[in-house]
Amino acid sequence: MIIPQGLLDGHIAIITGGGSGIGCGTAHVLAEAGARIAVVDIAGAKAHAVAEQIGSAARAYESDVADAEACQKLAGRVRRDFGGPASILFNNAGIVRRAGLSSNTARQDWDDTIAVNVNSLFYMTHAFLEQLKETKGRIVNTGSIQSTVHTPNSVVYTTSKGAVRNFTVGLAAELGPFGIRVNAVAPGLIFTPLNEEGIQKNPDMLARFMRHIPMGRPGTPEDIAGPVLFLVSDLSQYVTGVTIAADGGYLTV
Repeated sequence: MIIPQGLLDGHIAIITGGGSGIGCGTAHVLAEAGARIAVVDIAGAKAHAVAEQIGSAARAYESDVADAEACQKLAGRVRRDFGGPASILFNNAGIVRRAGLSSNTARQDWDDTIAVNVNSLFYMTHAFLEQLKETKGRIVNTGSIQSTVHTPNSVVYTTSKGAVRNFTVGLAAELGPFGIRVNAVAPGLIFTPLNEEGIQKNPDMLARFMRHIPMGRPGTPEDIAGPVLFLVSDLSQYVTGVTIAADGGYLTV
C-alpha cells in the first residue's frame, strides 16, 4: 500500500482493539500517514508492543472499553499525554462468539458481545465527544459483512454488527452539525487472531466463506486500514453515515 505522507499530520487518533489484527494494522498505517496514535487494548502488553513498533508517535493504554467509567478516564489521560484533543476515533474493539441460542453459554455470549461490540461504541464516543467537537473530528466504527448478512451460529454477533451500522447512521445525523463525520467499515473474512480458531482452523467454515469471495483470497488487516485511512482523512470530507464493505466481493455473491 502506498500511503500519502503527511495526510494525517497534526491528528491524534484513538484506536481501540489496537493490540492486534485490524487495530494493529491500522495503527501502523495511520502513523505512517502522520497521525499520533493512542493504542488502546484490554491486553496492555499487546498495546505496548504495537506502540513500541510504531515508535515515539504512539502511546499504549490498557483499558476496558466496555466500562463507561474507564472510557471517561481514558479520554482525560489521552488529552493530557498528547497535549491536545483527539481528532480521530476508530471504534474497532470487538469479539466473536459463534454458538447457537441453545448453547449453555448463550446468555453470557449475548451479554459479552453486546458489551464489547455495541456498548463500547457509545461509551468511547461519549467520552471523547467534547474533544471531537473541538477538532471537528471523524469517527470510524468497525462493522462487518454481518452488518448486512448472517452466517451460521452467530445470531448474537450479527445482531451486534447490525447495531454498529445503525449507530453509525444515527450518530452521523446527530453530529454532522458539529462538523464531525461518522462512518463505518465492514470487513469480510480478514485473517486475524480473532477468527483463527473459529474459521482459519475450521476447514468447513473456511471453505464456506471462500466460496463467497470472488477475489479468491482472505483479507489482511492492511486491506481494512486503507479504507479507514480514507474515511479519517480529508479525502472523504463530504462522506458521512456510510458503511464501506471491504470484503473481496463477499456481498456480491
